Amino acid sequence: MPHNFLLIWLVQLLSIGILGGGIYILYEWYERKLVGTSYLVAGLVMVLWSFGGRFISLPLLRRPGSEEPKFMRSQSVQRLSRPDGSVLQVEFFGPEDGQPIILSHGWGPNSTVWYYAKRQLSDRFRVIVWDLPGLGKSSRPKNKDYSLEKYARDLEAVVAIAGDQPVILLGHSMGGMINLTFCRLFPEHLGRRIAGLILVDTTYTNPLKTCIFSGVVRKLQKPLLEPVLYLTIVLSPIFWLMTWLSYLNGSLYITVELSGFTGTETRGQLNFAALLSALGSPGVLARGTLAMFQFDETNTLPNIHVPALVVCGASDIATKPVASDRMKAELPYSQRVTIKPGGHMALMEQNQRFAEAVSAFCAECKVNH
Repeated sequence: MPHNFLLIWLVQLLSIGILGGGIYILYEWYERKLVGTSYLVAGLVMVLWSFGGRFISLPLLRRPGSEEPKFMRSQSVQRLSRPDGSVLQVEFFGPEDGQPIILSHGWGPNSTVWYYAKRQLSDRFRVIVWDLPGLGKSSRPKNKDYSLEKYARDLEAVVAIAGDQPVILLGHSMGGMINLTFCRLFPEHLGRRIAGLILVDTTYTNPLKTCIFSGVVRKLQKPLLEPVLYLTIVLSPIFWLMTWLSYLNGSLYITVELSGFTGTETRGQLNFAALLSALGSPGVLARGTLAMFQFDETNTLPNIHVPALVVCGASDIATKPVASDRMKAELPYSQRVTIKPGGHMALMEQNQRFAEAVSAFCAECKVNH
């Protein structure tokens, strides 16, 4: 989410500083301007930590789990070409005659973030996942359009190939924002092609308004956040190297932990989430984040006349539960599930409870449709 960019940027600068400092100390020791074994050891530790700190920090941070997430792709794939030049990667899991659920992931990872949902829901549902353009295996739009409206139109193309049954739209974080934009742009599909809506750890307005420290972050949007994002676009390759450096030294785990988890996640879940965040191009992520600053579907909520499930982690700081409160109050036919303990990545950290909530809602939609 947008407010994370500043924290990630600061961690990246720290990573560069430590690596640069280590190289400088080693050079000065080699030139005999710094004398003593302690300088050699300090320089080596700083350089080695820069490229392998994750192997020390990760075991210290979290325990291993019994079922750790993996990069799982489907053999059943469709590639959809879009008018803007992007190509969507759409994957299918589960029985062809099952209730279709289209899963839209958040901004930063790709559709492999749905590892647990694909495994736990595809035994009885037709689970359809797609990579947002510019992430995963979906290519970037040639016109550099990363607006929520563009993604909502892409989602309509995915709905069109979902089969004859009405589908349920499930969106996490930015994916939920895309779903709300879809409801505004294509109200004729609600109740016909769309049987229900699941909004997971998401918001209805500019996410800076519903994140932790929103008052301060909103004041920083124009003078600080937006310039940093534009700088990221211009210097994307450099920022990508900085991101991978922060992943290798383990400092990226700190930002992922603080923004997404509550401390009950496993070692593999933390590493998987950090790796997914490192895979996304910083330039692409910056453009999408700038687009989110224009997002506001407050007036759309009362017009969504299909069953809706609002899911939120009780300790989510990226989209605070107050956002879910507002959506629950404004959506005409809604129910809410709060996952505790759970943060922005409760779909991974508390995956079994998340799947149970989704499964129960989908079964109810099928009965009532």
